[in-house]
Parts: sequence; structure tokens; C-alpha cells
Amino acid sequence: MARTAAGTAGTGPGTAGTMSEAVRPLGRTEGAGRRRLAGLAVADARYHVHVPGATGTGKTTLLSNMVLADAAAGRGAVVLDPKGDMVTDLLDRLPAAVAGRLVLIDPSERDTPAALNILDGPDPELAADQVVSVFRRIWGAWWGPRMDDILRCACLTLARVPGSTLADIPALLTEPAVRAALAGAASEGDPYLRGFWRWYDALPESGQAAAGPVLSRLRAVLTRRFAADLLGSARSSFDMRKVLDSGGLLLARLPKGQIGDDTARLAGSLVIAKAWQAALGRASVPEGRRPDAALYADECHNFLNLPGALESILDEARGYRLSLVLAHQHLGQLPRELAASVAANARNKVCFTLSPDDARVMARQMGPVLTETDLSHLGLYQAACRLIAGGADTAGFTLRTLPLPRPVPGRADLLRDAARRFGRTREQRRADELRRRHPGGRLARRVPPGVPAGASAGVPPGVLETPAETQPPGMPFPHVRGGSDRPAGKPDSWGQS
Repeated sequence: MARTAAGTAGTGPGTAGTMSEAVRPLGRTEGAGRRRLAGLAVADARYHVHVPGATGTGKTTLLSNMVLADAAAGRGAVVLDPKGDMVTDLLDRLPAAVAGRLVLIDPSERDTPAALNILDGPDPELAADQVVSVFRRIWGAWWGPRMDDILRCACLTLARVPGSTLADIPALLTEPAVRAALAGAASEGDPYLRGFWRWYDALPESGQAAAGPVLSRLRAVLTRRFAADLLGSARSSFDMRKVLDSGGLLLARLPKGQIGDDTARLAGSLVIAKAWQAALGRASVPEGRRPDAALYADECHNFLNLPGALESILDEARGYRLSLVLAHQHLGQLPRELAASVAANARNKVCFTLSPDDARVMARQMGPVLTETDLSHLGLYQAACRLIAGGADTAGFTLRTLPLPRPVPGRADLLRDAARRFGRTREQRRADELRRRHPGGRLARRVPPGVPAGASAGVPPGVLETPAETQPPGMPFPHVRGGSDRPAGKPDSWGQS
């Protein structure tokens, strides 16, 4: 079965054998006449991409080729991989030039793992909303109004005390001495927060136990070394804003079979939350100067846990030039509201083999050229597409995905070694562990006047450079074509000047 699009809609500019850097490759078109390379223009990808399809049909190959194109062109990208194979394949094939701008989140990295503190952003209220939304959607069966109130105030308190992390939540809620130190510092000048902690302290043990079911699950996550290393550090080891704006590449390898379902969902959701914080920071930049970036989420239903309606988020993301590529196996994985938002706002559709039920639903969005029979009878590595071209919908067509480039011997080892510059050493992680045991000591590092609450102590807001202990001397973040807006000749703030 093959269908072609009318005209050249969906095909990349240039000849049948070349493709512009401003296009993400998808595959080769099928049907009568000359087969052409088909791609999605970066500007049209801002309308987001929906990639449904059964497992083993070619979704990972498609996503990997798109990520490789972004990396080669110097566009920022964040990749969430809940199986682990896609990141492994990418590390074998990425260009060597990515070495200076690669952040790797991987449970197999034990010496210098990356760290992500969702609470160290400039807006503590946003951070608290994001964490509560993630917790509510992951552990909704144990959620209630009191749980929501307690977790929101706990997160807001920690976001206002420099160096605090999600790993401090259990101690804050269960240890009076810790609570007195942290809540006292965070609630100065905030009568609501101060009143909440007075109310909480007056609760009997049975009242404070309302948070018990969620705390027990959070503890279970934090007892895993990977989660403690990633989420328990006092400061993030990389700047997500620089990843998006300066052509960085963040690969989050989150194999559920290795780290557990809750840990994978929590880590992936917080990576997306941090990326969204960074995207919102682009509001102060004129739209024409916002560089394009992309967020790739395989099994996306596990990670789309931001507060607010996804419909609004997708609309805002387009304005901030952050394109979302959302892949999953079948429509039943998406809650009804999420499915409706994706159907309406992820306007680029790339469908691999679908079940008859899903094909019937998707045919309404892919027709009239493609039918439900077409969608349920696609071959291996064959996809049915309906894309945006120049801001307008095009007719549907089919294509074959391109094979991945050959792996480069030794490339993965080179990139893994380079990514360690954006990690935390054993000594730094040990210091964080000791700090959590004696949380009162962090209060000596109060936020100086004029520095936004939640900013990392001693670090200018918006600049989280690589820790000096792990940064090799004379290794600035390299200039990336099409990425940073920094003036020529000035060092990039990812590295030391």
C-alpha cells in the first residue's frame, strides 16, 4: 500500500537526494514516479508531531533520525527514552562535535551522574505547582485535598530555601527540628505559609499522617541510587535554558525495567517540567530571536504531567519555539483529555501500524487520501503522514523511514566521557547527603538581597555553569551554529571563562 501527497507537500527542499538543515528528515515517499526524501520543516514542526504506532514498527528509528538531524544542525533537543535502546543507539551515532554540549541522564553512570533540582529555578510558585501536579498524576489513587495542600506548601517552603531538594520533603514533614529550621526561614514575610506550618504542627499524628501514602512512595523512589543522585543534589549540574537555547542535547535514558516504573515516570516528568521552566523563560526574548528546540518523548503518556491543560501548553510552546514530538503505542494509553489535546494541537501526524480501533479514529484526521484500512495495514518501517507545510495542512501520503547511520566504533565511550563534565562527583554527592542529614546548616547560605527566591546560592540567576570541581581547565562550551545568541568572542556560560 502506498499513497503520495499532491504536489511536493511534506518533501524537503533540494533534490531527491539532499535535505536542508532547516528540515527534520522523515523518510522516502512511496508511489508512482521518483521517490523523494520527505521531511518536516523546523518552522512547521512548531505545530508539534504526534507519532502513534505499535511497538517494533519503526517509531524509534524515526525519532532517532530526527534527533541526529537536530544535533548535526546545532538545535537544542531533550530526549526521553523509557526503554533505553534509543539513547544507546544515538550515542553510537551522534557526531563527535556534540561532545561539548551533551548532558546524559543514565542509571548506568555511577561515577559522575547528572543532577536535576526542580526547585532551584527563579519562580518558586511555578516549581511548587509543577511538582504537585506531577505527584498528583503519578500517585492519584492516594491523593486528596489535604495531601495537595500539604505537598504544595512543602514544595513552596523548600523552593525558598537555597540548596533544598525533593529529597528533603520526607524530613520536612516528619521531623519537627528540620521543619522548624526550614519553615521558619521560608515563611518570613509570608503570613499564609507561616500560618500553614502552625496549623500543621498543631495537627495530631493522625492528621499529619495524611501525607503518609505518597511519602512512602516517594521514599521508595529516593532509596534508588539513580533517583537520589539525580533529584537529591543541592544544585542542577547543567542549565536547561542553555540546552534549549545554545544547541545542547539532553538524553534521558530511563529504562523502566531497571529503575522501576514510578522512578522513570517521576524523573521523566521532572525533566519535562524543567524544560518547560526554561521555555517560559523565553518570554523576555523577542519571538524572532528564540532559537528552535525540540522535546522528544517516547511513551509520552508517562511524562506529560504538567499543571494546566495540555492544549494551552502546546499552544504556548509553539510561541516559544519548542516543538514537542509525542510518541506512544495506542490511543488507549492517553487519558481522554490528553488524547483530545494531542489530536487537536499536535497537527503533524506520523502514524505507524495501528490497531483497527485506533485506525478508525485516526482516519478522521488523516483522510481523505488515507483510509482506516491503510492505517491498519502499514508495513515495517512504513508510516502514514499528514503534515503541516507553510503553516497549512497537506494531503496524506506514505513513506519508508530512513535506516540509521552505521554506528561509529568508540563514539559512545567518547560521548559518555565528555558528558561527565555536566555531572556531580562522589565528593559533591556526599556533601549533599551530609547536608540533608543536617539541614539547618544550609540556612547560613540565605538568599542575598535582590536574588530571586529559589536561585542557587552563590550563582547568578539563569547561569548554572558546570561545577568547578569537574570542569577541565580551558574547556568552554563551544559555539554551536544556529544556537547561542551570545556575542562573538565571549565564552559561553556553560563552561568556565
